[in-house]
Amino acid sequence: MSQSAPSTDLVADDWRAGGFGLYVHWPFCASKCPYCDFNSHVAASIDQRRWADAYRRDLARTGAQSEGRVLNSIFFGGGTPSLMEPETVAAVIEAARSHWQFANDIEITLEANPTSVEMGRFRGFADAGVNRLSMGVQALNDADLAKLGRMHSVAEARAAFDIARACFDRISFDLIYARQDQSREDWRRELSEALSMAADHLSLYQLTIEPGTAFGARHAKGGLKGLPDDDNAADMYLETQDICAAAGMPAYEVSNHAAKGAESRHNLIYWRQGDWAAVGPGAHGRMTLGGTRYATEAHRAPGEWLAAVDSHGHGESLREALPLDDRALEYLLMSMRLSEGMEIARYEALAGSALPEGRVADLLQLGLIEVAQGRVRATDQGRPVLNGILRELAA
Repeated sequence: MSQSAPSTDLVADDWRAGGFGLYVHWPFCASKCPYCDFNSHVAASIDQRRWADAYRRDLARTGAQSEGRVLNSIFFGGGTPSLMEPETVAAVIEAARSHWQFANDIEITLEANPTSVEMGRFRGFADAGVNRLSMGVQALNDADLAKLGRMHSVAEARAAFDIARACFDRISFDLIYARQDQSREDWRRELSEALSMAADHLSLYQLTIEPGTAFGARHAKGGLKGLPDDDNAADMYLETQDICAAAGMPAYEVSNHAAKGAESRHNLIYWRQGDWAAVGPGAHGRMTLGGTRYATEAHRAPGEWLAAVDSHGHGESLREALPLDDRALEYLLMSMRLSEGMEIARYEALAGSALPEGRVADLLQLGLIEVAQGRVRATDQGRPVLNGILRELAA
């Protein structure tokens, strides 16, 4: 890895290598799941028209600052965006269209829960312009769904999936594994069932106990019995890779599996360090403006965000210029999660220095990374210890 001096033009336009997206945060849920540490809130009533107007006003500011860009993706996340009225979703999409040129193959994703109320909106979301649905199934076992605080049954999830398949070009769904009292055989059976449902994308997450959640408090008091030990959880991860790859759904990112061409274009913008505008309570974005890359954050509380939009025309609470070494570290940490790995020249242009040759050589000798065609990537053996690889490369 030879020393590389930063190129001003390359650094200023670095975001173009990842593309440009829009993240829209809907902060409301019907109930709070006990494992969730996202910015979500339960509200008795929601003024959808006021929210649609606030999103439009927030987008107007960002759009004016980034005129001429081509928008590759929109992602409605939350919270539970399937609680939005289709008219609210349509208003946001039309506002985005008024500020940016849509890519011919723009991906517009909406996260949804498979309850009867929400699946009744699926056709309306498709008519509004959504072409990809990401369903929070989480488990294909009714007892475990109840433990996870989910409000749907397996039967409802299957029914919602069938409706979604008739409405959307692309469907993804999430599952959580390493759950309480879940054996490896249980997970193999459940994963095989999920693969048989013909989704083109699966997000498969190991249950993690986060501080500040109901599960976190319960675990701290000695509750949550029956969680698999680290060795069993690691075995579940490895079996997940083998089973999905054999089914034509290899991992293109640590927790995400897709058929060829069905990778989440929006999430690839994050992992390839593109730019994304972010609107809605607590939304985090990255925007390159005037050659400087900024981290942006919005007010977290829904009422505070609305009040800020009313007062200032936007809900942003922070805009901070990112120094090049922070940008280089972000690129390293995100891109190495991908099976394609990190572009070495791009990293070195941001870092202003080469990757540490001795550490790269050690990792190569251990079989934990590969270097080919100008990229460095974690091997199948290295992926389970990715955090250790990142510590070595970032040193």
